[in-house]
Amino acid sequence: MILTLDGVAKLDAVHAAIMELIDEQVEGAFTSKIADEDAMLLGRKTYEEWLHFWPDSDIEPFASHINGVPKYVVSRTLKSVTWPTKGKAHLLSGDLRDGVLALKNQPGRNIGVHGSPTLVGSLIKANVLDLLRLAVFPVVAGRGARLFEEGFPPERFQLVDSLTSRSGVAVLTYKPLGRLEHAEIRAFSNQAAER
Repeated sequence: MILTLDGVAKLDAVHAAIMELIDEQVEGAFTSKIADEDAMLLGRKTYEEWLHFWPDSDIEPFASHINGVPKYVVSRTLKSVTWPTKGKAHLLSGDLRDGVLALKNQPGRNIGVHGSPTLVGSLIKANVLDLLRLAVFPVVAGRGARLFEEGFPPERFQLVDSLTSRSGVAVLTYKPLGRLEHAEIRAFSNQAAER
C-alpha cells in the first residue's frame, strides 16, 4: 500500500511527486515482494482502473506480474469479471472472510493486495490479513481516501521489517495483532494521562 505522510492512499494529486521518489531501493522492495506472490486480491474500483491500463502496459516488472497471476476481485455489485491475459480474473462476491480463507488454503505462495484501501481495511477487520506493507512517501496530499478512515476500530500492529530509502521513503511491514478491546484502550489512555 502506497501512502502519503498524511495517510492518503488515493494518490492522483501527488502521483508525479510519488513517481520521482521511487528509487532503486524502493523499486527493489516492491519487486522482491511481488516475486513472492502468485495471486492477488483487488477491490472493485482498483480492478476497474487496472483493467483499462495494465493489459496493454509495458511497465516492468509490474505489467508481467499483474497480467500473469490470477486476480480475485472482491465485489458485491459486479456480476462478472474478466481479464484479457493469461492471469484471469475471478469474482469473490460472498463472505469476505470465508472467501479469503478458502484462497489461503489452496496450494501456492503469497496473495498480494495492491491499491484497494477499502479492501485492505476490510481484510484487517475480518482478521485475514497476515502482513501490512506500507510505503510511506514524504509527500502530503492534503485530501483523499485514507487507508484508516474515521471510525476504523482500534487495532494493534507489530513492526516486523523496515527500510528507509535514500529518497526518504519508509517501507514498513507490520503484523496485525488484533483489535484493541475497550479495557486496553482505557488503560492506554490512563497511562498517557499520567505522563
